[in-house]
Amino acid sequence: MHRIPFEACPECDLLLNPAVPDPGDKAHCPRCGNLLQRPRKQSIERTLALSLAGLILIVPANLLPMVGIKIFGNSHDGTLWSGVSALLNEDMWAVAVLVLLSSVLLPLVNLGLAFLISFHLFIKKPNGNLAHWMRWFQHLNEWAMLEVYALGIIVACVKLAGMAELRFGFGLYAFVALLIVNAMLANELDCYLFWQRIGQLTKK
Repeated sequence: MHRIPFEACPECDLLLNPAVPDPGDKAHCPRCGNLLQRPRKQSIERTLALSLAGLILIVPANLLPMVGIKIFGNSHDGTLWSGVSALLNEDMWAVAVLVLLSSVLLPLVNLGLAFLISFHLFIKKPNGNLAHWMRWFQHLNEWAMLEVYALGIIVACVKLAGMAELRFGFGLYAFVALLIVNAMLANELDCYLFWQRIGQLTKK
């Protein structure tokens, strides 16, 4: 005999049938009035656009010079990859791998997963991997830390400002734009709505 799963209100523990509000609507607990769900409007469309923009920006952010340093007549341009290479040359393998994963590979994988999931949901095309992609996206999202690398750049620039001439390259502007896009993506991707649409496609 099939049983309907219930959900407990996080505030008053009242058992409720799963709320399925439409995008833009709200679902409240009938006992305490706590907001249970509020799917965002056009979350799929915005996630698709932002993830595509992120995939485009991540190329110049990784390959083009971010900060140029001129000291004692010598100039050197630094890229994100050159930072990883410098750490490897200093035998700081653990730090180099951590920077590579958190600032390059995991953000790239997360953007790719967000694009694949939102694209399939946008065109309403079933795919047996959607649920796996969504789980991986939620797990890996905690490890993609572009903000930490940005903080490292700011600290380095502040320390070098008094002893060297700095110039900012296009790679830095692309990296800042990538940070903004990544923050917007985290805000616009509605996990509840995505799981709901994945469940609907799976039943087809």
